[in-house]
Amino acid sequence: MSRLLDVCETVVSPSYRLFGLVDTSVDTYTPDADNSSWLLSAPGMVYLQVPSQVISAAVRLESWSTLPPEKAAHWFGREEVEVELPSGDLGIKTLDGGLMEVPLILPSPGLYKMRWQWIFNGERGPFTSPLSWRTLQIPPGLEEELNGKDQYCLVQIWRTAAGVKAE
Repeated sequence: MSRLLDVCETVVSPSYRLFGLVDTSVDTYTPDADNSSWLLSAPGMVYLQVPSQVISAAVRLESWSTLPPEKAAHWFGREEVEVELPSGDLGIKTLDGGLMEVPLILPSPGLYKMRWQWIFNGERGPFTSPLSWRTLQIPPGLEEELNGKDQYCLVQIWRTAAGVKAE
């Protein structure tokens, strides 16, 4: 059974349509943009592309012992990625704001899966996709988590088997 190990909540102001979760031991940079995916990843970092209209995003980071249960909600987007975290010390990175360390505790350095889920505040839109430049159709829901922000993002992180790449 999966256990929630730690939680950290913060607010981030994306810049240049990006914000990232990075291992503080790596030389951070922005991975090349991929117009087919919301998540951009490289060793030690995962960036989320966001609409340029997002000024303020509420972010909840969760550390789990194993694959966490999914939160039932009307998410706008959901993607999973696997990333090596060499130190296990995390920060949120924006191009304008730099690196802000986050106090989320991970069990150890190593290979992790991350499930990113996000929703936009339909009352604050319209929002334009950074992937297609089309206006996004926003499903209702998660108003409490949005708490007046433009976007809410839930990132669930769990350790994968040591040295074994998950498919």
